[in-house]
Amino acid sequence: MVSQTIDLVKNELPLEQETVVFPEEGLTGLVLVDIINGFCTVGAGNLAPREPNRQISGMINESARLAKLFCEKKLPVMAFLDSHQPNKPEEPYPPHCITGTDESNLVPALQWIENEPNVTIRRKDCYDGYLGSIENDGSNVFVDWVKNNQIQTLLVVGVCTDICVLDFVCSTLSARNREFLPPLKDVVVYSQACATFDVPLHIARNTKGALPHPQELMHHVGLYMAKERGARIANEVSLGASNKP
Repeated sequence: MVSQTIDLVKNELPLEQETVVFPEEGLTGLVLVDIINGFCTVGAGNLAPREPNRQISGMINESARLAKLFCEKKLPVMAFLDSHQPNKPEEPYPPHCITGTDESNLVPALQWIENEPNVTIRRKDCYDGYLGSIENDGSNVFVDWVKNNQIQTLLVVGVCTDICVLDFVCSTLSARNREFLPPLKDVVVYSQACATFDVPLHIARNTKGALPHPQELMHHVGLYMAKERGARIANEVSLGASNKP
C-alpha cells in the first residue's frame, strides 16, 4: 500500500532533478543541516533511528564527501546543529538534542569539521536555521556569513528533508527574494545528501501523539516543496569548472 501511494504521488507530483557542477572560485557555500547524533545515529535519542537506515547512511556519506571537497578548496561551510534547552520543549516532538549532550553533536563522520578554519558552526533551537541564526541584537549569523563570503549559490544538505531542511530553504529563498541576502542567487538542494525519518502507519497508530511519516514519500514531498518555492533540486553535484557557457 505504501509503495503504491509513493508511486501515485511521484506520478502526480513529478520531480525534475538536475546535475550541478559548482565553480571552484569561491562563489558557493555548503550548508549542513542537523547532521547530528540525535537525528542520525542509531539509538542516540528519542528522534534517532532505531536501526540502520539506508537513506540516512547515504546522506551522511555524501555530506561528508562534500564537506571534505569544500574544506580542501577552502570554500565556506556552515553547519547547523539542533540544540535545545531542557525546559523549552519543541512541540509536537519529545525532548531531543538537548544542549550539552552528545545528541546535539555532529555525527562521527563529520566531527573533524569543527577544527576547519572555513567552517562556521551554529547551534540552533528551532527547526529553521535562518531564524535560529538571529542574535539578541537582531543580527543574523547566517546572513552575515553569506555576505562576508560573497556567496552566490548555496548547496544545502542534511535532515530532515521535509522539516528543518525545507524550513531553512523556504526562509532563505524568501529572504533572497526580498533582497536581504545579496549576492545570493541560487539555492540548490542535493537530494542524495538529504534524508528524513520513517514512522510507518502501524507504528504511529500504536504510539500516543505520533503521526505517520513514511520516509520515501515525505522525502519526495520535501524536495518537491523546496522546488516549488524556487530551489533547484540536484541528484548529482560536483566541484569543477563552471557549468555555465
